[in-house]
Amino acid sequence: MIERTGWSCLFACLLFLFGAVTPAWSQVNPAEVTQLYVERTDEGILLSATVHFDLPEVVQDALAKGIPMYFVAEAAIYRDRWYWYDKRVAFATRHMRLAYQPLTRRWRLQVSPTPIGNSGIVLGQMFDTQEEALAAVQRISRWRIADSSEVDPDATHNIDFRFRLDVSQLPRPFQIGAVGEAEWIILAVRNQRLVFDHPR
Repeated sequence: MIERTGWSCLFACLLFLFGAVTPAWSQVNPAEVTQLYVERTDEGILLSATVHFDLPEVVQDALAKGIPMYFVAEAAIYRDRWYWYDKRVAFATRHMRLAYQPLTRRWRLQVSPTPIGNSGIVLGQMFDTQEEALAAVQRISRWRIADSSEVDPDATHNIDFRFRLDVSQLPRPFQIGAVGEAEWIILAVRNQRLVFDHPR
């Protein structure tokens, strides 16, 4: 518990510090994990979540110009250990690339377990409206985050879930203007005791 608690405290202090410097930081683009549940199945440990947020105007303007936006979801499972640091037993990432295609006036969403580039497994889907595409970004359904064997059913675990807009993958000119700017920050975090729901 010490390791994760220590990092959580440090993160909270940083939020407080930046909040003191920029009072509106937490109010510019509020994002919230409204649903989070985990299942243990024959396929593995599956996570489903819903994240609510509105796209800032600067992000919408960039998308309208054909600049893709990158979102990242991260899930980590920790096993409680009273005698030592909590042990991270599983970690998974989900990368999402959302882009508007002006010629067809359609939206394309790509999803991959690794940063989306020229290689790796990438799943793609097309949408007619921004609302439909954004809803697909905000809803994660039965995402496999670990093997069942990695999570001891007799031990106590916690899960850390994080969702964010990844400005580090933007084109260089946008990165320079976006890093550290509150209007480019979309971040939702939830930590909770791991309790498995019945498979759906």
